[in-house]
Amino acid sequence: MSEPTDAAILFRLVYQAMRRAEMPTEAILGRAGVALSRIEAHSRTPLNAQLAFWHAAEELSGDPDVGLHLGEHLPLYRGQVIEYLFMSSVSFGDGLRRALAYQRLVSDALKAHLVHEGDLCYLTNGIAEYRDLKVLRHFTECLLMGVLRFFRFVTESRFTPTLIELDYREGASAAEYQRIYGCEVRLGAPETRLHFDPAILDYPLWQSEPELLHLHEQLALEKLQQLARLDLVSEVQRIIGSTLETGEVTLETVASQLGIPARRLRTQLGETHTSFQQILSDYRCRLAKRLLSQTNEGIERIVYLTGFSEPSTFYRAFRRWTDETPVEYRKRKQATP
Repeated sequence: MSEPTDAAILFRLVYQAMRRAEMPTEAILGRAGVALSRIEAHSRTPLNAQLAFWHAAEELSGDPDVGLHLGEHLPLYRGQVIEYLFMSSVSFGDGLRRALAYQRLVSDALKAHLVHEGDLCYLTNGIAEYRDLKVLRHFTECLLMGVLRFFRFVTESRFTPTLIELDYREGASAAEYQRIYGCEVRLGAPETRLHFDPAILDYPLWQSEPELLHLHEQLALEKLQQLARLDLVSEVQRIIGSTLETGEVTLETVASQLGIPARRLRTQLGETHTSFQQILSDYRCRLAKRLLSQTNEGIERIVYLTGFSEPSTFYRAFRRWTDETPVEYRKRKQATP
């Protein structure tokens, strides 16, 4: 499995919320190890960055309900392909179902689905895959507020939650939940659920542009396929990392572990504008730099760990990567405070 990621938009929205709430934004990002440049970029961020971020946010803000309160300051989710897809739909229900089909564009942590059985109607994200309860709580409560704000916007404030169930036992006070979400919140549920009146599913969207729906669906599908291609690159990197020391890392051996023909792997990597040799070279370069700058491993050992058969081959490759010898690079990096 490739490493789960979030769209950068999630961090950008939370960053803006922190600024609005006058929180120590730069200190929190620094403590979490999240660079501002990453937030401002369009690349995705590892899901584990969420773990570090919410721990730092609670610690430095001193607010045990920091996710809930940051949710109050979240800007409206706008300008993304899922919004366009939603808004092109004829009704709220149509838009919701289409958005759910492409939710991975927002985050790998989202696996929400709609349950509608008679008068029972709710959205659920299922059972959380990680059990860091503090992070789960803050992420969930902040995200819920963002979802509610967006739903209210597209329905001209007609969307109203009737009940929220949360799959953890410790949270804010009932009065605080009522104030922020505008409905009853129950803790300790089997899974997180956002209940609402099913009649809203038929609500016509005033912004609907059905003639653009096909275009937006095509764009969303292309972005989803792009993520799938990036998954392949991540999986190739993982296999390289697990077999590099054997010296048997080739396009053919990696393709065999993936269960696909080598020719297909070469083609699919080409579609991501890279190649197996480029991925292998980049991986070796990053590993060699880390071992030289952060450890005292001998050069011969690093040659072995990076999968080179001869020291001379490693030296030539390293000079090509950095225009320095491994010894020069280590001295420079380890001399830097």
